[in-house]
Amino acid sequence: MADMLGKGIRIEGLHKRYGKGDTAVDALKGVDMQVAPGETVGLIGPSGSGKSTLLKCLGAVIEPTAGRMTLGEDLIYDDGWKIPDLRALRRDKIGFVFQAPYLIPFLDVTDNVALLPMLAGRSNAESRKRALELLEALDVAHRAKAMPSQLSGGEQQRISIARALVNRPPVILADEPTAPLDSERALAVIRILNQMARQYETAIIVVTHDEKIIPTFKRIYHIRDGKTEEEAGEGRAFE
Repeated sequence: MADMLGKGIRIEGLHKRYGKGDTAVDALKGVDMQVAPGETVGLIGPSGSGKSTLLKCLGAVIEPTAGRMTLGEDLIYDDGWKIPDLRALRRDKIGFVFQAPYLIPFLDVTDNVALLPMLAGRSNAESRKRALELLEALDVAHRAKAMPSQLSGGEQQRISIARALVNRPPVILADEPTAPLDSERALAVIRILNQMARQYETAIIVVTHDEKIIPTFKRIYHIRDGKTEEEAGEGRAFE
């Protein structure tokens, strides 16, 4: 892949060791990975292969043991954290989409999406305007005043994608985002992620076991025994 000049996602020689001495376990053993702005890449592998550890390192949830990580234009880790405020990093530079939407049950759809920019210091009006723009783009603006309990599973996942995008992060990490959905809704979610990646120049990694969506990726990283191997995906067009 062509050099991305520090944009998107770049991982170089990433290691993660748990424990010390004879009981030490190497979960990551020199991972190299790149995702360009506007690209959605699949990350697959068996249980215990290091997928969750890699995602937690990228999400600044756990600290790697060695290596380098660049998100957007920021070198965030180089044998130590280079960003002093990891909470702000997660809030402003990384969007998260999980298997469960984790919407706040007592806030309506608009406020669920607008909450993050408000926490980042933006005004209520600006935050709600940005939220409504995303709800429109994701074709759920008609649910703007609904409560999470009134939404279908597919609608809830669209709201979680809007929330992940609302601060315009350069990176989105999606962990099994289609697992609870049927084939039609699962493909709809991946279609949306691809559209949003291109529209907002966001680099997206989708961790998945979902056989329904794997054929849609143009590039896939297999992770086995703590190491990654890149391969071309089918890149099958959505029907």
